[in-house]
Amino acid sequence: MFAGRASQKEENKHQGWWLIEAVHHLNMPCSRCAFLPNTTTNLEVMLRIFHAQASLRARSAVRKVNATAAQRVWSKSGTRSLSNQQHPHLPRRPITPNELTAAKAQLEAVSGELPSSPVGPAIGFNAPGGGGGGNGVRDAVLTTVVGVIVLFTGGIVYMAWYKENVLWKIEQAFSAGYDPALELAKNAIKKPAEAADPSANEELEWDLEGPWTQHLRREEQDLIDRIIQGKEIGHYFILLGPKGTGKTTMVLDAMQAVQAEGVAMCDAHPDLEVFRLRLGKALNYEYNEDTQTGLFQRRDPREGGPALDIERALNKLEKVALKHAKQTGKPLILVLNNVHYFNHDDDGRNMLLQFQQRAEAWAASGILTMVFSSDDFWPFFVMRKNASRMHVVSVYDLCAEDALTAARRMRLNARQRKESPEVLQEVVKIVGGRLTYLGKATKAPDMVKHARHMLAVEKAWLLSQIGLIPDCDDDVMDEQKWSSCSWLLLREFVRKHQQEIQRKQEAVAQGEAKAEELDNIDLPRISYYECRQIMTRPDFMDELDRKNIIAIDINHDVTPDSWLILHAAEEVVGEDGFDDLLDSVRDRVDEIESLHRTRELTFKDVDAGDRIRLTVDKGGERVV
Repeated sequence: MFAGRASQKEENKHQGWWLIEAVHHLNMPCSRCAFLPNTTTNLEVMLRIFHAQASLRARSAVRKVNATAAQRVWSKSGTRSLSNQQHPHLPRRPITPNELTAAKAQLEAVSGELPSSPVGPAIGFNAPGGGGGGNGVRDAVLTTVVGVIVLFTGGIVYMAWYKENVLWKIEQAFSAGYDPALELAKNAIKKPAEAADPSANEELEWDLEGPWTQHLRREEQDLIDRIIQGKEIGHYFILLGPKGTGKTTMVLDAMQAVQAEGVAMCDAHPDLEVFRLRLGKALNYEYNEDTQTGLFQRRDPREGGPALDIERALNKLEKVALKHAKQTGKPLILVLNNVHYFNHDDDGRNMLLQFQQRAEAWAASGILTMVFSSDDFWPFFVMRKNASRMHVVSVYDLCAEDALTAARRMRLNARQRKESPEVLQEVVKIVGGRLTYLGKATKAPDMVKHARHMLAVEKAWLLSQIGLIPDCDDDVMDEQKWSSCSWLLLREFVRKHQQEIQRKQEAVAQGEAKAEELDNIDLPRISYYECRQIMTRPDFMDELDRKNIIAIDINHDVTPDSWLILHAAEEVVGEDGFDDLLDSVRDRVDEIESLHRTRELTFKDVDAGDRIRLTVDKGGERVV
């Protein structure tokens, strides 16, 4: 068949083609074949064929011997198809196992390797009645071992890369300009620029382009700037003050000054699962939810609850803080805003304690400074027990003079018409120095009218929370008990405020004080222990603080939450018959409690004319 080939090159090609055709025939079951081929061994033969084809070019003598064997096998196979489709069953002589074994031995000899099995009966092809060859077991073991090693090595490399990537992502969370809270503050909706009244600018005694916090730079802003810039090392801080005094605004202004470099901010939430996600967003940490190793984990990482996930996040944050402190010599800053949103229960207190423990350790090492902010008093009361490096920054309402200056500035920025100093002073007298209330009033066309409307709304809300019910039912006894105790405290605030006004007026009349001091009277203060005595139920004070009716500072002094609350309480207490109403409600509560303590004695089988005699002997022996 090959004798007609003129070129040696063509002969070399056909020397390899018959080998491929032979192996293809081995892998195709045939009804005329007396055996079933072993797939693993045949695949090995296929690989050796290509190696043999390269060796045939250098071994012409061996090529001639193999050409003869190839011609014989080619003529007996009955097909030239190299495809994987089943060949037609043409009439041909069956190939014996001995012939195939001999061909296999020749291939191994050509490739220069030792024979995998001795020449003789088929052993490596799993003939019927015979056992498997040694090559199949060896290759299976080697394949398994190599696969396990590759998989194990790849897993180690992936986990090392993933851990480094997690730390890198947290580092990016503290890079300049990343913080999500700062992005929201920077993209606030701005009104279009309009022509302002030039005469209004002349009344301002400050630089309009200067640094401001909510239209006025407060005295606490310098300390907040130093904290955010990483210059206050060795301590952690809690910002304590009523809602709307500007705590968050000062922090955001300080962050904007440094483009949030080295700072991250997160808002608290009553649901710890939601807080877990918020903390992960602030730190750019996914809690291993983006890893591809879930198939090899025996437990879900989130089975431990949000507290365990947050602990993992803090562990990663500690590594990043250590690296950052070594590189820059400055600590990272983590701000937890509105921690009073945590529930005042075991879970909320434990979460607060978890962060405080980290804050103490990080402050001692100087790698990270934590800043807590709260509108309520209870977080400070909880953290005070374990605090050794905690500093408290109290934020109060503005005084009358600063509030008047801020109101003028806000009125200018609101693009409203110019108001006289008397109008601004009247507004400040109603709403006080609370920046939130000043911002609402100064944006209204009629400032005084809107301020009085805010007072009416505050009074209605106050009565809806602690309004008195003269003849209440026993179902609302607990609510009325809380309301009556609250009005006892508010009435005392009103009395102290009236006494302070009377004292100031007498001082002005005697020439000991100026008339302007009547406008600079502070909110009345009562010590915490005196409030306990007035209310007779100290446990009610936490609820009043949570509802923003009263405010408690670090000196344990209690004040009304705002001037609106005080003015609303003055109107309610000043109504005719308020004292009688309060006394009647308290008497009704005592009556209901007395009824609950009363026991009814019932006698059965008593007929008409029967007499019952009860004797009470208070001087007799005690019966146990």
